[in-house]
Amino acid sequence: MKRSKTMEFGVGLFMLAGILGLVFLGLRVSGLSLSAPTDTFRLEANFANIGGLKPRARVTMAGVTVGRVEAIELDTDWYDARVILRLDSDLEGQLSQDTTAAILTAGLLGEQYIGLSVGGAPEMLEDGDTIRDTQSALVLEELIQQFVSNMASS
Repeated sequence: MKRSKTMEFGVGLFMLAGILGLVFLGLRVSGLSLSAPTDTFRLEANFANIGGLKPRARVTMAGVTVGRVEAIELDTDWYDARVILRLDSDLEGQLSQDTTAAILTAGLLGEQYIGLSVGGAPEMLEDGDTIRDTQSALVLEELIQQFVSNMASS
């Protein structure tokens, strides 16, 4: 009888460890975290086409994650997508006004994220400013359609 109790306890511990592992992996994949949010500041960028970009997508500089996409909304003045970025407060006052924001894809069909490239202008972006120089997402379906159209015409 004693052996079966220890066996049940061991199986229970194994199941608990498995469930905790699944919760951990789920949080890592979704981009959520249980830690307290760090100090951030807000920037905006307008794109003609955001492709499959989603809220909570990564914002990177030189391959290092420096923030997240907070929200995506339609700019009804220009009918562009307005992307609101939350960046680490360490970068506040460090990004020049000619910083470029491009929507990039991890791999051929991977997740989309925003990559920032710093320019050389002396003026710096502050909290609430807009990044003017943007590059929209490359949509694979549009590229295939162009390729097929060019092949059919020649």
